[in-house]
Amino acid sequence: MNRTLSFLLLALTLTFASLAKAQVQQITYTEPEREDGRRTNFEIIGKIGGNFLVFKNNSSNNAISVYDNDMKLLQRVPLSFMPDKYINVDFAAYQDYFYLIFEYQKKNIVHCSAIKLDATAKPIGETIELDTTQIGFSSNNKIYTTVISEDKSKIMVFKINSKNPKNFLFTTFLYNDQLQLLDRHRIFIPMEEKNELFTDFQVDNEGQLVFGKYLRSGSNDYVSRVALVTKGPQADSFSVRDIGSGDRILDEIKVKVDNNNKRYILSGFYYKQRRGNIEGLYSVIWDKKTNTRMEEKVTVFNDDLRAQAKSTDANLRMAFNDFFIKHIVTKRDGGYLLVTESLYTTSRGNMFNRWDYMYNPAFGPGGFYSPYYYSPYYNPWSRNYGNYATRFHAENLMVLSFDAASNLQWSAIIPKSQFDDETENLISHELVNTGGELHFLFNLYERRNMLLNNQSISPEGKVTRYPTLRNLDRGYDFMPRYGKQVSSWETIIPCLYKNYLCFAKVEFT
Repeated sequence: MNRTLSFLLLALTLTFASLAKAQVQQITYTEPEREDGRRTNFEIIGKIGGNFLVFKNNSSNNAISVYDNDMKLLQRVPLSFMPDKYINVDFAAYQDYFYLIFEYQKKNIVHCSAIKLDATAKPIGETIELDTTQIGFSSNNKIYTTVISEDKSKIMVFKINSKNPKNFLFTTFLYNDQLQLLDRHRIFIPMEEKNELFTDFQVDNEGQLVFGKYLRSGSNDYVSRVALVTKGPQADSFSVRDIGSGDRILDEIKVKVDNNNKRYILSGFYYKQRRGNIEGLYSVIWDKKTNTRMEEKVTVFNDDLRAQAKSTDANLRMAFNDFFIKHIVTKRDGGYLLVTESLYTTSRGNMFNRWDYMYNPAFGPGGFYSPYYYSPYYNPWSRNYGNYATRFHAENLMVLSFDAASNLQWSAIIPKSQFDDETENLISHELVNTGGELHFLFNLYERRNMLLNNQSISPEGKVTRYPTLRNLDRGYDFMPRYGKQVSSWETIIPCLYKNYLCFAKVEFT
């Protein structure tokens, strides 16, 4: 009897453990709102005072929807202080309040203003004008860029005047989390070649602006020279330091601030020859205190790694040719994780290659020039892809783990095969960092149904495939690439339901 009872208890324990693992995610949807559809512009603001806030724009109607913990609509707050037509909006979200920074044009003046709002989207105080710019033309292109430090203690707003193509003028404004001005400077940066471009911009927790400046040579298809550019909180000039890459043929360069260790990470794929196969990864660790290069590492992709990464119909030498660096995740010990994804397009009317993919506005950041001002960013929503019948593909994810000296520790692959026609809104992934694991959320077709999948990677590189999230059977099409993590265990993902724009909260319990 005791033995039988023991077996029953063991079976019940295993069953409950299995159910617990199967229910680690909980999904809660918003109800469709009449005003919101495929053409709605939106921005997920975050979790403020226990509420979830989303900015929405429909033509000249600007509003913020406030949802409770069950994703029920509490109120839709019209933003009467904003002009009907704006150029750009940015948000800095905190525990109990947030800032809305918006840019608009009135006559020939572009205004950059900000306002503080509470957890119910009600204004706290008056609108503050941060800066104005006089231009001689009407433009929908953004002039101002906002970057926020990892701990949100610093907010930097800046603009770049490119009227003189050989000497760009930066105007920077550094604020604290109370939107008090800490520093303002106008600084020139020489642009020696017409093909010089910038990487993404970041600001560290101490208020130092960080970005890369690189020369794209040949037919605009490879990087031949890279410099790290920094500007301290009170500095009145840029520090421009060559990272020492020499004659290496590099791909797109990514920059990441490591606040815990006061370092900057620069990383990019490299080739042996122009438009050749990707051979490996070039990485540089830059020390903030000494403003010098600490480590330089070239990681050659061997055949074992290539066999992991390649799709079924690709040969080993070409295994990484469609991969792009999507995320750099820093570790407390100075190491970091590099998340890469295979992305490409096919078309009956045109063939996009790797270089078209990186520098076509339909796919990602790439500088463009207005008559006076330069913006390195793009709008990822409501795009126009031209007249070609284009199919977008997003395939395997590969995660590479490096130690503090950029030595490869382990690699892990998350296999997937996604495609969609004319739009990439439903493909690719969202990364959610819950501390103990990195979760990757992405759609896959299973028995003709598109289902949201969750796979995770542990700090040791172990891949776990969680049970498929079947809530998509209710008719919701997730767009995980536009999702936003709003707490250590919650993320908000936009989705479409019968052509209505909705939002889903995914909890990792």
